[in-house]
Amino acid sequence: MEWSIQDLARSAGTTSRTLRHYGAVGLLEPSRVGSNGYRYYDEQALVRLQRILLLRELGLGLPAIAEVLNGQRDSSTALETHLELLEQERRRIGRQIDSVRTTLRKLKGGERLMAEEVFDGFDHTRYEEEVTRRWGADAYRRGDQWWSSLSADEKKAHQQEQVDIATAFGDARAAGLAAGSDEVQAITRRLHVWLQPAVSSVSAGYFAGLGQLYVDDPRYGFEGAGAEFVRDAMKIYSERNLGA
Repeated sequence: MEWSIQDLARSAGTTSRTLRHYGAVGLLEPSRVGSNGYRYYDEQALVRLQRILLLRELGLGLPAIAEVLNGQRDSSTALETHLELLEQERRRIGRQIDSVRTTLRKLKGGERLMAEEVFDGFDHTRYEEEVTRRWGADAYRRGDQWWSSLSADEKKAHQQEQVDIATAFGDARAAGLAAGSDEVQAITRRLHVWLQPAVSSVSAGYFAGLGQLYVDDPRYGFEGAGAEFVRDAMKIYSERNLGA
């Protein structure tokens, strides 16, 4: 059995353009190409696409996904690993849901909030390996020490500022503002200031590189064209304000 590129895109909740891009970068080649130039995919390709989408959901960029797929050619074993990771994520999300329910119940009932309840499931340490790989162990240690030093209210305020900044970027893009406009650069300055307590020194390379990470990794709160808009704004801000 096989599927056309349109059928596969529709079933997977993605687009034909995305599938063609996956083919162009060597992630998902069509099983065959018809005489009319149409691309078709068999069951093996179907399973491979499932693995790609699972890895995307786990936050991996396309280069990292390629490494995983090349290193795990046994689809059954790989899917068992994916399943365990998804189960872990489901348990974490379940803890977050319970945390929010508890917070709502206590707020409505006038009960005292407990920090360990409010932030149950919000485990920033799951980024330790990634931060260490990208920016070194000292970067993670400094950020972790700073975060641990905050009170529950301070953590909540810091998280809310991130949400507010993301919302401001979205509103600016929806209004048709350019990434280099004064309004958007003011929002970008807020992001730069927001990062400083955790990072200490936000260099031009770090800030611009983080912008690209927002494009590559949806876990950071910016997706699709919105992430590209933020990346462009951060690159402009770096060039104008942070030097080399």
